Amino acid sequence: MKIKKQHRKKKYLHKLNRKRMHLKQRSTGEVNCKPIKDAWDFKKSSLRNMKEMGLANDPNKVIKIPNFKQEKVKQAKKIVNQEESDEDTEEEEVVQPVVKKEVVEMLEKEARAPRPRRFMLPKGQVEFITYLLDKYGHDYKAMERDKKNYYQETWKQLRAKIKTFMGIPKQYGEYLASKGLLDKDDDDEELKKIAKSLIVDD
Repeated sequence: MKIKKQHRKKKYLHKLNRKRMHLKQRSTGEVNCKPIKDAWDFKKSSLRNMKEMGLANDPNKVIKIPNFKQEKVKQAKKIVNQEESDEDTEEEEVVQPVVKKEVVEMLEKEARAPRPRRFMLPKGQVEFITYLLDKYGHDYKAMERDKKNYYQETWKQLRAKIKTFMGIPKQYGEYLASKGLLDKDDDDEELKKIAKSLIVDD
C-alpha cells in the first residue's frame, strides 16, 4: 500500500518583504576596499573590472597547479611522434594590458604599511605574569621554582612570556600605571623604551 504524502498548505506571510529578501540574496555585499570601490565601473562586469585593475577574479586560473599526469602524457606523445620539445612552439596566452595600474599600486602600498598590533594576552596569563613580576622582579630562575608555576615552565619560557607581555603597550601600560611607574599621558613609544630597559637578558 502506497503511503499518502501530506502536503503542507502554503500560507502567504505578510510580515516578509519578498522583494527585499530577493535583493539581499542576490547582492554580493559592499566592497570595503576604497581603491577598488573608487575605480569600479558599474557598467562593466566584475570580471572585466578586475582585469582592468590587474587583479585576479579566480586565482586558480591565474596560478595554475601543474598536473603531473598531463605533463607525462605530453612527454609520451612527443616521444611517439618524434617531436622536439621546444617551449617556443607552445601557444602563449595573450596578456591584456592593465588599464588601472594605480589600484594595484595603492593596494601594495597598503599591504606594506605597518599595522597596529591587536594581539592581546588572556586575562589569566596576564594575572600570572604580573604576579611573578611583583614577587620576583626579573629573577626568572626564582619564577621557575614558584608554586603557582603549575605547568612547570622553564625560566626561559617564562622570560619569553614576560617579553611578550612587555611588547603589548596597552596591557603593559595598565600594569605600569597601577604601580605608579607611568603617567597617563605617556605614549606607546615610551612604554616600549621602559620595557626594553627593564628586560634583563642572561
